[in-house]
Amino acid sequence: MGRYTGPKEKIERRLGERLLLKGERSLSPKAAIVKKPYPPGIHGNKKGRRPKKVSEFGQQLNSKQKVRNTYRMLEKQFKNSIKSVLDAKKNNPSEAIISKLEYRLDNIVYRLGITQSRDQARQLVNHGHILVNGRKVSIPSYEVKTGDEIRIREGSKKSIFFTSLAPQWLAKYEVPAWMELDKVQMVGKVKGHPTPEESGLNPNDLQAIIEYYSR
Repeated sequence: MGRYTGPKEKIERRLGERLLLKGERSLSPKAAIVKKPYPPGIHGNKKGRRPKKVSEFGQQLNSKQKVRNTYRMLEKQFKNSIKSVLDAKKNNPSEAIISKLEYRLDNIVYRLGITQSRDQARQLVNHGHILVNGRKVSIPSYEVKTGDEIRIREGSKKSIFFTSLAPQWLAKYEVPAWMELDKVQMVGKVKGHPTPEESGLNPNDLQAIIEYYSR
């Protein structure tokens, strides 16, 4: 599966919203969206420029791009994930979409605080550093279930990332209520389901995505 390798902060500037694509930097004054709070491009900061009126379809597209980029998914992969939820005709499609996205293994590793970004988490999973219930899983889109245990592969624990870097940000990190984490051993467990508030996703964006893929 391919992945986007272009400038991440341009995505945030284009969508006009922080998506935390660069970890702590995205929250700092150094973030591009702070320094250049306008869309990328030569005409982005032109004075007196009136913002374009966005159509309903344009708003739906914008919502889709925000959520897709938040979870670092390519278009086809994201579309298939959302379509699978809509085809299942769940009673609450918004909550089902949240679960579908939040239970991805790369997102679980990120939510546990082991990494500072989903891209970083994806890399750890791809390189075989993560175990689920004692078995190595190297597929970022692997769907974790309630009760699953996530830990670092024994042979990976000696790397600088796990001995020096990760403990620095883990010390001040608070794991979401639907998970638990042993910060010393870096062993996490999925206890329940994330709420819409815990996902950080805007309910209006979720509704727009449902409408977009229901056309």
